[in-house]
Amino acid sequence: MNSTFKEKLTERFFRYSEIPSQSDPANPVVPSSQGQWEMAELLREELEGLGLQEVTVDQHGIVYGHLPSRLSPGHGPVHAVGWCCHMDTVAVGLSPEVHPLIIRNYQGGDILQNPEKQLYIRVAEHPELLDYVGQDIIVSDGTSVLGADNKAAVANIMTALEILCEDPSREHGDIYVAFTPDEETGLRGAKLMDFTKFPVDFAYTIDCCQQGEVIYETFNAGEAVLNVTGVSAHPMSAKNVLVNACTVMRDFADLLDKAEVPEHTELREGYLWVSEMYSDGVTGKMIIDIRDHDRAKYQYRKRVLSEALEMVRLKYPKAEITLDVKDIYGNILDYVTEENRECVDLLLKAVEELGIEPKIKAMRGGTDGSFISTKGIPTPNYFTGALNFHSSNEFLPLDAFENALKVTLKLVELIASPR
Repeated sequence: MNSTFKEKLTERFFRYSEIPSQSDPANPVVPSSQGQWEMAELLREELEGLGLQEVTVDQHGIVYGHLPSRLSPGHGPVHAVGWCCHMDTVAVGLSPEVHPLIIRNYQGGDILQNPEKQLYIRVAEHPELLDYVGQDIIVSDGTSVLGADNKAAVANIMTALEILCEDPSREHGDIYVAFTPDEETGLRGAKLMDFTKFPVDFAYTIDCCQQGEVIYETFNAGEAVLNVTGVSAHPMSAKNVLVNACTVMRDFADLLDKAEVPEHTELREGYLWVSEMYSDGVTGKMIIDIRDHDRAKYQYRKRVLSEALEMVRLKYPKAEITLDVKDIYGNILDYVTEENRECVDLLLKAVEELGIEPKIKAMRGGTDGSFISTKGIPTPNYFTGALNFHSSNEFLPLDAFENALKVTLKLVELIASPR
């Protein structure tokens, strides 16, 4: 691929990085941050500038666009295909401002991100760096995530559209794009999509992970919220009266299997994770993440929580204890069938034809495609090329970044090939 394409990707990524679009999990509004509105408006302008049709930004900040089919006379039918990726970057206690820099011709050793603050990516902690000796690598200045999750994907899709629009020799079917807000806060943007503006046979997301990763299996995900109202009493008269909300929540957590938590599980092992807890002694709130690739085991984990609820209610009859459980997203694989798995086969073929070693993984997480797939649109995911997402040690090798773009263009080519 022409090195100009790598330069296009890099220029776009740096331009998008100038907009702080970190989502805010505490804000129930979608989008949850002003920066996501700014990203949406920029993408709207760029899509219109490329000549796409039906370009809109809706009331939720979701950007839609349509690149009409361009096929030679007599060409057979071609699938309408969509690409979707999120505009927000994750909030993990780091600065929302991203200042990327390029390490040219990385020669091994620790990467100094910030001389003033002496912030490094250490090889001892991230030996995967050594796989990219001799390559150019984009990193942050160490005060933030890099935001390749998911602005590398936005740059990928926009660059691919630019290439298709500028090169009339590249045939393609109808291509629809959707850029969503608030993926990092529970796929809230994808859940508000208007699918009449995304009328596709199947779709792809591009999200996270190193070169070659192909994802069509994700967690089933849910969230349980335990609310406790105890009984207040002064210590001088507390015996047989006081019900401490902290104690109730502690006893609830003790009923869960301590071996089935994120820090003790891997691969397809699910878990229940007490991810947040708040209390003033009288009232308390606990948030539990429910995750499992297997649907039956996912439902079983919900029952475990219900049984724990009944046990603490029996132990603390004077307390008010409620448990609210909601589903967040499903496993893409549950919606892939023999009839619609062509989207997966095409993705694997694209990767293999480009000579990229496929790394098929069961993702311990989800993508916008985990929700979109539940709407009858199977939506597998492939790599951005970045590593160590959701941390200040995130980095993006430019060769892998370019190879992700090659996959996008190869998919367009394969989908447009006569069937």
